[in-house]
Amino acid sequence: MLSFASRLRPVWPLVAAFASAAMLAGAHAFQNFGGLSPCPLCLDQRNWHWGALSTGLVAFVLTRWKPAWSRYAAIAVGVVLLGSFAQAAYHVAVEQHWVVAQCDTRVDFDNLTLPESGAIEAPKCDEIAWSMLGISMAGYNALISLALALASFAVAFLPERRS
Repeated sequence: MLSFASRLRPVWPLVAAFASAAMLAGAHAFQNFGGLSPCPLCLDQRNWHWGALSTGLVAFVLTRWKPAWSRYAAIAVGVVLLGSFAQAAYHVAVEQHWVVAQCDTRVDFDNLTLPESGAIEAPKCDEIAWSMLGISMAGYNALISLALALASFAVAFLPERRS
């Protein structure tokens, strides 16, 4: 009988890609429907999920061609998700004022609305725009990214159970 990790290994890159796609969809929903403009660190976190999404899809296609690479594919996805966790954890540290960060002022011209005063204000990285149960969006991103990264490494490194 194969272990759960062994059964999940061939499709894990696709599972991780869908998880990152869901994280991106949630972030865009908060922006477009919730009216929360992303700060520069939020945009950087999205880039990591775009990377995890693309890495997962490429890894899934490659493992259809070479199934022996499935462990390496899970490791690759795990490394990208670990980067996502690090970026999100850094954002949490900035929000909690544990570290001081100078955030650049990138402007999303596709989602630009001018306030009545005419002054454009970029969202600040060190202010929590939304939280639930005392955890910010960056905090949830860090927790989910870490859980997915650990799951990737578990899928990659757990041995197959043989009977």
